[in-house]
Amino acid sequence: MSPEQEAGVNEILDGARDMTVATVRPDGYPQATTVSFVHDGCTIHFATGRESQKAHNIARAPAVSLTVNLPYDSLAAIRGISLGGRAAAVTDPEEVQDVFTRMLQKYPALSDLPPEARDELGIFRIDPEVISLLDYRKGFGHTEEIHL
Repeated sequence: MSPEQEAGVNEILDGARDMTVATVRPDGYPQATTVSFVHDGCTIHFATGRESQKAHNIARAPAVSLTVNLPYDSLAAIRGISLGGRAAAVTDPEEVQDVFTRMLQKYPALSDLPPEARDELGIFRIDPEVISLLDYRKGFGHTEEIHL
């Protein structure tokens, strides 16, 4: 990935509030769900219920796709990423605490969760394998495919 591409990916991830993550259901259909997230470079973390359909889907089939988009006012300003990678539950207590701390900084409303709800949350990491960087400022439908 070029430095320009890395900067573009990070700018989108820094500027977005939500992402849509798609997992594969047991019946083979994709399941797309909006979640809150934080990132460290291209590695993305999100929280969801440990017993959620997403969590079960990831445990069975770790290949996921996601999209993250910045807000835009015109078609010529559309920017986002589409990413394919592998997801896994985070089990290291230090990594879990670090991610939850960063999520609280980005989403202060999480502090309103009662302790029993927090205990039901699992932290998941997505390690990217391919990223499509979408930037309509460079032309309608302009996409750069990045293999990691």
